[in-house]
Amino acid sequence: MTQTDLCTGLLEFIAASPTPFHATRSLAALLCESGFTRLNEKDAWQLQEGGRYFVVRGGSSLVAFAYGSTALAENGFRVIGAHTDSPCLKVKPSPELQTKGYYQLGIEVYGGALLNPWYDRDLSLAGNVVYLDASGELRSTLIDFVEPIATIPSLAIHLDREANTSRTVNPQTDMNVLLRQSDDKINFRAMLSELIDDDVQEVLDFNLSFYDTQPPGVVGLGKEFIASARLDNLLSCYLGAKALLNSAGEHTSILLCSDHEEVGSRSDIGAQGPLLEEIIGRLAGDQEARQRAMRRSVLISADNAHGVHPNYSKVHDDQHGPLLNKGPVIKFDANQSYATNSSTSALVRWLAKGNDADIPLQQYVTRADMRCGSTIGPITAAGLGITAVDIGLATFAMHSVRELAGKHDLGHMYELLSRFVSRKALPALDSL
Repeated sequence: MTQTDLCTGLLEFIAASPTPFHATRSLAALLCESGFTRLNEKDAWQLQEGGRYFVVRGGSSLVAFAYGSTALAENGFRVIGAHTDSPCLKVKPSPELQTKGYYQLGIEVYGGALLNPWYDRDLSLAGNVVYLDASGELRSTLIDFVEPIATIPSLAIHLDREANTSRTVNPQTDMNVLLRQSDDKINFRAMLSELIDDDVQEVLDFNLSFYDTQPPGVVGLGKEFIASARLDNLLSCYLGAKALLNSAGEHTSILLCSDHEEVGSRSDIGAQGPLLEEIIGRLAGDQEARQRAMRRSVLISADNAHGVHPNYSKVHDDQHGPLLNKGPVIKFDANQSYATNSSTSALVRWLAKGNDADIPLQQYVTRADMRCGSTIGPITAAGLGITAVDIGLATFAMHSVRELAGKHDLGHMYELLSRFVSRKALPALDSL
């Protein structure tokens, strides 16, 4: 797959995926177009060797797998893990605010968002809505206003002379989202019902997020950067899915794209939940076979890494500073916020060595006087007992409303993940 195809596909995928619900729908469409079959977890499964399948749970988490022909107890699983959620502003359950003739919505901050970049953006709203139809049946649907319908105006510098030196943001009071100028009372749920292509009796509830309507793009004098919302971590979801499409089919390979990573993964559809464990249990069979398979399995947790920012290079360790467009990053942490160990790091380096060309690799560890973030790697490894490694592509402005990554890194990561799911044999890590 060419670099241009990967970049174009990624930008289209992100643009179509303003929320985890939409991202999961986009992934499902990609898989279906490539011959994957959607399974229902309520049904008994009749899986065929060489078959390709996926399941969706909660509307925002997905597990896809290529069911191999080799015995799982003897060969294990190859798992790529990523997450569908990103830090954002979510609408409160009763959000309507009327202030000085302006209609606003109150928000909750989801995850560890950088708040200042949300000001003065052209925002829209999307997510999941649950409603009663005209016959009284409970239904749900995805909505997306698409057009810019809202903004959060900054306070003028004349009214806050310290804005550039000491301004703090209180999300309760400073980030209510402006929708229109009106003294009339507006029914937000009635407004949502107008977007639903059905005869709606009543909107019962919703899970909605604001998003920046500026489309993803390629920027830089050399067109070497990707600028977009939600690169963390839709970038990894997309590349993981594309790699799975090219799996050889001999060995069973799995893609996990779970929700709620940005808030700790503590949910039924998050990495701390039973989703992946239950799917693996169905595939592996009895407890002994599952345990044997786990000892031969490897998880690559793919999540973005912190590139060295040229304006803030001192917040990095000088010996471990990943650069954009210089290859995937192996992520280390002595306190186990990343799951990498010497054996799994060596596996990635082994995969990077190819007959045609080596894949460039970098490594990251945070300064000794700072703490790093976390991923689904250690959570999944601890829950399943699977050996794991954390890798990602270097990015700037992680958790901002708009992030930056290297365009040329897409091909490197895609090739690395493709080798992982397609190699006929992997080294026995338990002997290292």
